[in-house]
Amino acid sequence: MAVSFDLSGKVAMVTGANRGIGQAIALALACAGADLVAVGQSVPTETLAAAERLGRKSHFVSADLSSTEPVERVVAEALAAAGRIDILVNNAGIIRRADAADFSESDWDDVLDVNLKAVFFMCQRVGRHMLERGSGKIINVASMLSFQGGIRVASYTAAKSGVAGITRLLANEWAGKGLNVNAIAPGYVATDNTAQLRADADRSRAILERIPAGRWAQPADMGGAAVFLASSASDYVNGHILAVDGGWLAR
Repeated sequence: MAVSFDLSGKVAMVTGANRGIGQAIALALACAGADLVAVGQSVPTETLAAAERLGRKSHFVSADLSSTEPVERVVAEALAAAGRIDILVNNAGIIRRADAADFSESDWDDVLDVNLKAVFFMCQRVGRHMLERGSGKIINVASMLSFQGGIRVASYTAAKSGVAGITRLLANEWAGKGLNVNAIAPGYVATDNTAQLRADADRSRAILERIPAGRWAQPADMGGAAVFLASSASDYVNGHILAVDGGWLAR
């Protein structure tokens, strides 16, 4: 039996598709055939244009995911524009850095609200739509810090550990109802979120020394994993946190 990674006729909703990992995943899904609904605070002009050059339909839904207030509207607008949601990618996220002894409550709340609370409630609302249809693929963006403690990123570590947990929980509840819920855990990727680390020569060198692949990931390195988890090739993959890390965890 042939394995298919074809997403033709599918609609993928991706949060935070303006740049970095979210943009790379959105375009990988579009390359595989999916139409795109991009969700975020600013119009991802480059992403939408690239999707349209591939012959895909693309839509933008404006939302600030620092609260759950827009979730219902976001899904309603996406369904009105695209008719269905076959794939949800929860990518939008923020990071705050400070020593644990000095970490502020506001930095804790801000990160948890975007990186965990909004993720769960987007899964919940889109999941209801998918449950009604009896099929769907949900891909959450986790992290190496879903497995490890990290340094100076208390709220990010807590949130990404939580993302792994709710991914497994939703898989337990929904795998038997036609939904696949999984996550991608990127390694160290050259994005805005890691700019401080890459600018610190000692920290960057220490990171690179541990990565067997010998380089920082590029956002595009996440695309293949996303296509796999969004396609019928992964129909028996449930509750899995797929590390795309150049071998970091193997070390």
